[in-house]
Amino acid sequence: MSGVILVAVALGLSNFAAAIGIGLSGVNGRLRIRIAIIFGFFEATMPLLGLLVGHRVADSIGSVASDLGGGLLIATGLYTLVQARRGAHREAASSISSGSLVLTGAALSIDNLVVGFALGAYKVPLVVAAIVIAVVSVGMSLVGLEIGQRLGRSVEQWSAELGGAVLVLVGILIATEVM
Repeated sequence: MSGVILVAVALGLSNFAAAIGIGLSGVNGRLRIRIAIIFGFFEATMPLLGLLVGHRVADSIGSVASDLGGGLLIATGLYTLVQARRGAHREAASSISSGSLVLTGAALSIDNLVVGFALGAYKVPLVVAAIVIAVVSVGMSLVGLEIGQRLGRSVEQWSAELGGAVLVLVGILIATEVM
């Protein structure tokens, strides 16, 4: 079980970093709940999907999972930067689209798909592992949102740009398999 917790923390780091980026723009209670639900859903279901898809696909997707997830985060971060430069970041935090959150949640959890393949090979109870991964991820995401929001107050003028830059950085770290 301690191995599953370590895997959950390792996977949750990308959510934590992305949540800091999102939190820089400011968050309210409703947005926190939406992020917790979306990130938790993807973090829990991707390992289950990974097991269902099977080990044959693991080899082919395993080599591109980091590239795909990192690329999606980089694209999301670049979009955030473009919108910030246009002045669109002045909107309320609650106006962050669910589609954008779903894309971010999916991009952050692609590596969990491969983890599902690996967990199946080691005969770890997958439902338990998925729940642990989701709970740790949601907790780390909420902490990241809080840190981002507190930092955002001090850098409010540039918060959207910083948030986009953080997402790009997380995407690069995931794509290069540093994170």
